[in-house]
Amino acid sequence: MQNKKIISIVLGIMCFLLTLGIFVQIRTVNSTNTTVSQNYEENNLRADVLKYKERYENKYKDLEKAEAELEKERQDSTQNNTELEQKENEIKQGNKIIGLAEVTGPGVIITLSDSKRDASTALDISSLLVHDKDVLSVVNELKNAGAEAISVNDQRIVPTSSILCGGNIVNINGEKVGSPFVIKAIGLPEQLAGLERPGGYLYWLEEATIEVDVKKSNNITIPKYTGVISYEYAKSVE
Repeated sequence: MQNKKIISIVLGIMCFLLTLGIFVQIRTVNSTNTTVSQNYEENNLRADVLKYKERYENKYKDLEKAEAELEKERQDSTQNNTELEQKENEIKQGNKIIGLAEVTGPGVIITLSDSKRDASTALDISSLLVHDKDVLSVVNELKNAGAEAISVNDQRIVPTSSILCGGNIVNINGEKVGSPFVIKAIGLPEQLAGLERPGGYLYWLEEATIEVDVKKSNNITIPKYTGVISYEYAKSVE
């Protein structure tokens, strides 16, 4: 009788351990499958992003080639024609003004970077970061100081450009841009560099421990705007 009880207890323990082992194995398999599935989805998304990026780069190269061919046709058609040549110059000047042409000249390069201060010592961590309003304020001050062309991380600023918060990054012309923000401006260097004056926005950022670097340069290149500028409400006056 005693032996039967011992055997029953042993069998019960074995059944419990077997059940527990099966349960653990099922959990492990499910977890592994989930991880494999997530990795598979991430790899697919990464492959799609690279594929679309390649398509975009190819299309952009085609666009540049077409623009080069169009420019050549314009030059050929305006040769020995003073009136057409004048119109072509007006188009080029207009493209420079609205940002549809690459430009070069003297100016300043302003770099804004997140503060290096220990976050644990700050009452408000967000005060240590460069925000969209900071970039927008510097861009506006550069315009007021006479900047003729401005870009932020090689995104050309045009009349329809937007500078908006996008979480821990900033959206400029619909493109995601992160710190450091390199703001290039073409104009009189001495006048543009005056933004560091006491009381100015750059001075205020430095007081808030944001990293600010201002450099004058005699040779700054600002790329053209690659998007489409469209006016829905503004109409030409006949």
